[in-house]
Amino acid sequence: MQDQTPPRVGRAALWMTGAIISFSAMAVAGRAVSFALDTFEIMMYRSGLGVLIILVFLGVTRGFHQINRRGLKLQFSRNLAHFIGQNLWFFAITVIPLAQVFALEFTSPLWVVVLAPLLLGERLTPLRALSAAIGFIGILVVARPSPDTLNLGVFAAAAAAVFFALTTLFTKRLTRDHSVANIMFWLTSIQLVLGMITAGADGDIALPDASTLPWLLVIALAGLIAHSCVANALSIAPATVVVPLDFVRLPAIAVIGMVLYGEPLDIWVLVGAVIIFAGNYLNITSETRGPRPSRRAA
Repeated sequence: MQDQTPPRVGRAALWMTGAIISFSAMAVAGRAVSFALDTFEIMMYRSGLGVLIILVFLGVTRGFHQINRRGLKLQFSRNLAHFIGQNLWFFAITVIPLAQVFALEFTSPLWVVVLAPLLLGERLTPLRALSAAIGFIGILVVARPSPDTLNLGVFAAAAAAVFFALTTLFTKRLTRDHSVANIMFWLTSIQLVLGMITAGADGDIALPDASTLPWLLVIALAGLIAHSCVANALSIAPATVVVPLDFVRLPAIAVIGMVLYGEPLDIWVLVGAVIIFAGNYLNITSETRGPRPSRRAA
């Protein structure tokens, strides 16, 4: 039988190329509108556009029957965590180099390893603990904690990774008995309300204009496209293939930061990111390695 692995890897690479472009576009767009809108306003407009996109999708696919109010408490917890994490992420990309933000974001799967035993009752195996320890060494290399290197941007990016991990864990619980369409509907709807409350807390909500509206459209579309691309890549190739492809995001955004914003290529950020990747990859390979067949079965 002909091996189908290379074609699958090729298709996964195409999907991940779309994800890398989308994630990078969202970072550039977020920085572009930061001069006129705060993070709460960005999230409000992004969620509003997201609601419209989801409603159109549900109308075209006749999927409104999938929407229900079961598990709203868990939906709210999931979206509150994502809302906080995304706001921290948008703040971080305006304060520190984009490569540093993306490197710290890659620690999110390691926080899932640490938090899963507490929230989902999963077992913390020695390999999982080792992978987390390796990843946190990478964090120290990226951040290089000292009075000169630590700032609000570094703390925001690191905290965003924790909240993204919480989002992943809550999503894992929701997918047990909720459709993706239902999760996405409540994602955009709840975050729209949260965005309106936080953006209007100071009594002043800036309106988008001709210069910011196109960037907001990029943010809304890029977020949906990026996650869709990753999901499609994982559907046709294992995580051990997709994760290394996703890691290309880091050198790509480092080059974008250098070309567009004159950000220097920090070798320690790249070294720390490689260490973080090693921790992630160790965890993935340990989770996907199936039990060895017995001699009799062989």
